[in-house]
Amino acid sequence: MNKLIRITKLLVCLGLITAFLGCNATQKKESTGEYIDDSAITTKIKAGLFEDAKLKSLQIEVKTFKGVVQLSGFVDSAESRIKAGDIAERVQGIKELKNDLVVK
Repeated sequence: MNKLIRITKLLVCLGLITAFLGCNATQKKESTGEYIDDSAITTKIKAGLFEDAKLKSLQIEVKTFKGVVQLSGFVDSAESRIKAGDIAERVQGIKELKNDLVVK
């Protein structure tokens, strides 16, 4: 019986260690909290782009990783490129904006 209790305690400890390590962030992987924050930032930017009738929001891709936002895709004019960047910069929580939109 004593051996069974030790094995159970060991398995519980291993499970907890695995759970804690799974939530850690690395350079190439976000933590769970960062992922949720980045998803919220991306959603707010996409909503802002969608609300602007002049922007073709379906041609603009928004990616967020650890607070760094990247806009990519195609727009019709330099004004649209600047406008999309302005919309993205207004969202709180971003650390950096990379506006890689191409004017076609």
